[in-house]
Amino acid sequence: MTEPSETTVPQLPPGGAPSGRTWQRWLSPHAVQRLPWASSLAVAVFQMVGTHFAAENQPDRASLDAFARTLLLIGPALLLVRHRYPRITVFGVCTAAMLYFGAGYPYGPIVVSVAVAYFAAILAGRRWAGWAALGLLWAGHLIVAHWLYRWLPPSGDDPASWGQELGVAAWVVAVVAASELVRVRREQIVRDRAEREEAERRRADEERLRIARELHDVLAHSISVINVQAGVGLALLDQDPEQARTALTTIKSASKEALGEVRQVLDTLRTPGDAPRSPAPGLERLSDLTEQASRAGLSVDVVVEGVPDALPAGADLAAFRIIQEALTNVVRHSGSRTARVVLRHTPEQLELRVEDEGPATEGRDSGGGRGLVGMRERAAALGGTVEAGPRPDGGFRVLARIPRGSPATVARGRAAPHAGPPPAQAPEEEAP
Repeated sequence: MTEPSETTVPQLPPGGAPSGRTWQRWLSPHAVQRLPWASSLAVAVFQMVGTHFAAENQPDRASLDAFARTLLLIGPALLLVRHRYPRITVFGVCTAAMLYFGAGYPYGPIVVSVAVAYFAAILAGRRWAGWAALGLLWAGHLIVAHWLYRWLPPSGDDPASWGQELGVAAWVVAVVAASELVRVRREQIVRDRAEREEAERRRADEERLRIARELHDVLAHSISVINVQAGVGLALLDQDPEQARTALTTIKSASKEALGEVRQVLDTLRTPGDAPRSPAPGLERLSDLTEQASRAGLSVDVVVEGVPDALPAGADLAAFRIIQEALTNVVRHSGSRTARVVLRHTPEQLELRVEDEGPATEGRDSGGGRGLVGMRERAAALGGTVEAGPRPDGGFRVLARIPRGSPATVARGRAAPHAGPPPAQAPEEEAP
């Protein structure tokens, strides 16, 4: 009853009869083989044999003749195209059944073709056609059984009992209910599959965004340090070779560390289930970060307020990357050679504040960078916020609040990436 044939039997051309080429495609061996022959043949055999035995127990009905057997075969023949033409099939099968009942032939399994055609129409989305065809058949049966029976064969027939009509009504309701249940179940399966695919795409997009953000933070910071030290080395290569050597040493150290972190990020693309080769960076490496900034000529003052407590891995990594990106922006875009990092620990959240005294450097290309966008995305993924902009007394400030991972925070963090873009902040320059 369920062999698919939608993709193999060609449709009739709109507005007219099929052309010769269409008939060739429709009658091609491949298209013919894909028709639901097995189920249609089974229905035909069941109707012919079942009606023969049913006629023996209904001697008061008209005897089976060639016309009756033709009507019994019309339904299964139309079922061959029920997947491609569900409306034509259900109306054709119901019409054949109505002619069969109107001719006074024995009641029997001809209703099987009706049930199969209606079922196919419902599953194909032709619900109005299925309801209309089945409703017209039921109404026609009532008219024949209680009014037209006087003039239709067999002669001397009496009106059908209302108890029999209750049985017919129960059969119709059962067919409709079963078809609707199957339809609803199939639609639910399709929705569940679509939701799973959408969730997989969303996870893949989030993973790509995470990797891009990690690479940006690693490369932007390290390359900024390398760029500054390369400029120092070039400027002092002739006048102060020893200082130039120190700059080159810093470049080597920064590039080595960047390569290690890039390798760690790329390791996440290996076979799922493989353990990472090194732990993700966190606030325990803040001293390394400030030391690297000092090699680039930036003095960093770190202040810790409150009692430091262990952070979840995601929050620890986000805090480290936000401080790293903020210091990178100071190195690249501020004339100040000092920066202040304040870590304020509370039971509910970690507050980060990175600020410099400015002024912003002029004549330098901001590059249309994504640094501050990445900070906000990291904080939003954990249910936190990032505010960035100029200070009233000069300089620039980055203020981040990262929750410590309560259930409410997790719920907010999952919803935050879909809540829309963050509110507009004051214009600023950032690392590319």
